[in-house]
This record gives sequence, structure tokens and C-alpha cells, in this order.
Amino acid sequence: MSIRIGVITFPGSLDDRDAQRAVRIAGAEPVALWHGSHDLEGVDALVLPGGFSYGDYLRSGAIAALSPIMSEVKDAAAKGVPVLGICNGFQMLVEAHLLPGGLIRNDHQHFVRRDQRLTVENASTAWTNAFEKGQEIIIPLKNGEGGYIAADDTLDRLEGEGLVAFRYAGVNPNGSLRDIAGLTNERGNVVGLMPHPEHATEPGFGPDTAQAMRSGVDGLGFFASAIAAVTAVAA
Repeated sequence: MSIRIGVITFPGSLDDRDAQRAVRIAGAEPVALWHGSHDLEGVDALVLPGGFSYGDYLRSGAIAALSPIMSEVKDAAAKGVPVLGICNGFQMLVEAHLLPGGLIRNDHQHFVRRDQRLTVENASTAWTNAFEKGQEIIIPLKNGEGGYIAADDTLDRLEGEGLVAFRYAGVNPNGSLRDIAGLTNERGNVVGLMPHPEHATEPGFGPDTAQAMRSGVDGLGFFASAIAAVTAVAA
């Protein structure tokens, strides 16, 4: 069975080609989708990539969340299709109310770019099942508006229901409340995070590790997880 993962390009997307390459390296078929279309082309999973959709006007991800294809994304998510939002894609997911809370300017008011340590808090989602709970991974991070915020009762619910997917380890790079780096929905098919797993899928081009420079490929686990989740449903 050939797993087909759609990557949606919005005006201002920067990492759509990188996400397509990551899908291919993981062993699935990438399918390029356009924000103005209403056709998901029968894909098995979806990626909303990073970038600066619509120039990040109003709020990051706010205009993209109203793009024509997002109505199909919402319908697909409701049916259990795996959806991953990366950086700007995570911002789209919260703006589209597929995940709770919001993302604001980094607390230090500067763009940040670093190889970021993360702790996997939930390893049972469609995008994290290749990991183990408590596992530490290294994923590149690059954002100017990555500070996660939510009301205290929402934060308590996220913690209590195990909906925090990833937490920043070692350092909080943007002031996110409770060190939250990524979330999942209750069903576990929608995941959003600020770091960029598509930039950690190929030796020689990933983050530095204790073993060697540019050797980190922890990002492959995200796409391998989606392939496994889709395969399990189809079996």
C-alpha cells in the first residue's frame, strides 16, 4: 500500500518542499496541494508546513486558517485523518480552532533559530507513535511568534488529559506557558508544534548530535508515525 501524504502550500509557505522531501524520505508519497483548492486528492494524511502565510498579517496563521482548503482540512480531521501543523501550520491549527490556545510574539521579541531539545509527552498520537513517552529528541526551531498561551483552565485540561505532545527541554526559547512546544487533540490525529521535524530527516542536513555534526534525524519519527497509523487503520 502506498501512503499518500498531502502537503498544503499557502502564499508565503517556505518549508513545503522540505516537508514533501521528508515525506518521501520516510517512505510515503508526497502530494502537493494548493490552499485555494477544495480537493484533498484522496490523501491519507496532511501536513500544514512552516513559513509566513499571507505575510503573517493580522496574526500568524489567521488568514491561512480561512483559506478554501481549510474547510476540507477540518472535515478530514473530524473523520480521523492525521493532520500535522508545523510552526506556521501549528498557528493555523489554533486559529482554525482545531487545537486550543494561541501563539504570540516570542517573549524576548526576537526571532529564534536553534537546534531545540524536546521531551515527548504523548507517544500515542498519529504523529508520535514512533517515539516513547519521556524520550528526548532534537528538532530545529525557527520562529518569531512561537509563544504558546492559553487560559489557566485550558492549560490544566491539556495537562490533565495528556494533550501536551511535546515540551521544551533545557531552555524555553520563546516564553511558551508551561514549556509547551506542541499539542494534540483528544483523538490524537491532529498534532501541532513549533519546531520543524522536516529539517531533521536526512543525515548531513539535520541538527548536531553527540555522535556527529548534522547527523540528527529525529524528525523522521513524525512521518514514520503517520505512515504506521494510516497502515494500521487500513489493515
